[in-house]
Amino acid sequence: MIRLNDVTLTFADGDTRITAIDHVSLTAHPATVTGITGPSGSGKSSLLAVAATLIRPDSGEVLIDGVDAASLSATEATELRREKIGIVFQQSNLIPSLTAQEQLMVMNELGARGGLAGRRGRAVASDRAAMLLDAVGLGDQRHKRPHQLSGGQRQRVNIARALMNEPSVLLVDEPTSALDQERGASIIELILRLTDELDTCTLLVTHDLVHIPRMHGVLRLVDGALVEGRVAAATA
Repeated sequence: MIRLNDVTLTFADGDTRITAIDHVSLTAHPATVTGITGPSGSGKSSLLAVAATLIRPDSGEVLIDGVDAASLSATEATELRREKIGIVFQQSNLIPSLTAQEQLMVMNELGARGGLAGRRGRAVASDRAAMLLDAVGLGDQRHKRPHQLSGGQRQRVNIARALMNEPSVLLVDEPTSALDQERGASIIELILRLTDELDTCTLLVTHDLVHIPRMHGVLRLVDGALVEGRVAAATA
């Protein structure tokens, strides 16, 4: 579960401060996808960055599986992020020289540095990488490099990579922005399916309202504040 309690984030702008997130509270449960919408500059990306422990809020709590990330040191927040959070960025940012499977194995190496090595050896990690690539429909493309894959395929690798270290929380930023309608719909369908199968708690920022009816919950931000929405209920 991820829960934000009365979170506020401001940025300096000359002699004043701009409020990016304005006393936002939300709860999202496992096996649900919660969409976050709003106009440009409404604070969607800032909210995702705070939920990802990449930015510390001015005030409020960011609870990841009951741990308040806002109270952790930078090192502790990094360890929490490695173990509990998967992030799907808007751009896939794949490493050009690595195959699809190697992109996922890099995440295992980073996790090992954060203390996950004892839980997953390289052979086990290789099996998980293969399983995830199968799950996103790229089992037969695992030895291809990014330039050999389509935009939709690269985004699927991006999603599989974010799930490599078995996160309980998946944060997704505009996953369909560079895709046409058909490929975008397939990516949303993939995220919905994997969220259910892997029991992750997913927050998904999107400007494409056509996908919103498919999601379990939706929240709308305007000027950093939540103005409306329906929250996804916990599954049985």
